[in-house]
Amino acid sequence: MVNMRNFKDWTLAELDKTFRLEVLDSSPILEHWITAQADISDLEHQVLRSCQKTLHTHVYDWNETELAYNFIGPVMAFANFNTKQFNFFAERAFSGKVDDIEMGGRPDGMIASGFRVPEQPYFCFQEYKKEKDPDGDPAAQALAAMLVAQELNQHQFPMYGCYIKGEIWHFMTLQKRAYCISDGYIATRDDLFKIFRILKTLKQLIIEFVKL
Repeated sequence: MVNMRNFKDWTLAELDKTFRLEVLDSSPILEHWITAQADISDLEHQVLRSCQKTLHTHVYDWNETELAYNFIGPVMAFANFNTKQFNFFAERAFSGKVDDIEMGGRPDGMIASGFRVPEQPYFCFQEYKKEKDPDGDPAAQALAAMLVAQELNQHQFPMYGCYIKGEIWHFMTLQKRAYCISDGYIATRDDLFKIFRILKTLKQLIIEFVKL
């Protein structure tokens, strides 16, 4: 544990060089995920508008904990990743080796198998960072966690991730040593409904992978 490098210590440049990663301009896996159709009910629309109004009022004043509690948490809870087979877990520690380099940390959020405690991390890792003066590189932190999760899952599935800076959400995919990052989705605009569709699609992807 003494020599373990924390997810927070990495930058994208270091990850690219250390693990010989390929940055993709586009990815069929990412494209399928972010363009898939999912219905949004009238109730979901109303709740999302309410969350959005609060975000619009406070986003530039909230710190990262306030952003997580007041906006990201409610949106994730509304997408409902809590089942008997997998759940959304917050700030749970996990670690592993990638090319003999021990890495670990506590991602702000992850979806993993397990009912009471996370077991096998599946797809989504999120780092919540305030819009002004964020601490560290949230994209690198998410990607570092995804690399470890991929090893723990023995490369059975593509890894799905997300990082958030203020009102801007970026989605990520990783397969083997190639990753792709989406353009930003701005949650104070109608992009919020695209974000929610992407989260609903993620849930369906996880359900299908759990069956394998």
